[in-house]
Amino acid sequence: MSRKKPWLKNYPENTPEELVFDPRKTLVRILDEAETEYSDNKAFVNFGVSMSYRQVAKDSRSFAAYLQNVLGLKKGDRLAIMMPNLLQYPVAVFGALRAGLIVVNVNPLYTPRELEHQLRDSGAKAILIFEGSAHVLQEVMDKVSIEHVIITKIGDYLGSFKGP
Repeated sequence: MSRKKPWLKNYPENTPEELVFDPRKTLVRILDEAETEYSDNKAFVNFGVSMSYRQVAKDSRSFAAYLQNVLGLKKGDRLAIMMPNLLQYPVAVFGALRAGLIVVNVNPLYTPRELEHQLRDSGAKAILIFEGSAHVLQEVMDKVSIEHVIITKIGDYLGSFKGP
């Protein structure tokens, strides 16, 4: 074990020190391979709710179709994503990448001035935003070139309430 990598002692015994990746392999292809190999395994967990690789892949395909066919976004267009860590995030990122879009990550704690700068600088045409941050976007909408606003809520992927 290398002294430069003390974390390796915490890895399973047969884990190689270095992983080799194909630099031509896209994130979408990696997700598709994970869907095939680990389809029903947990890919993401949030607030006690899990999402399988199959569900992420399926929902990201649907979101990509929405971005292209409903919003009319084209390859190379930019989608800003302004949300905290929610299950919607990986679906949005993989969906945008499937649609050929460029993802612009936006800090959900940005002030209106910071958000305006990032949206202008990035040239984002659309934004997927957490409802708790929508008031910040509202303050700058007349100063930016956002054509489409998609609002997501914290519970969109959490299912219905369960009693005791």
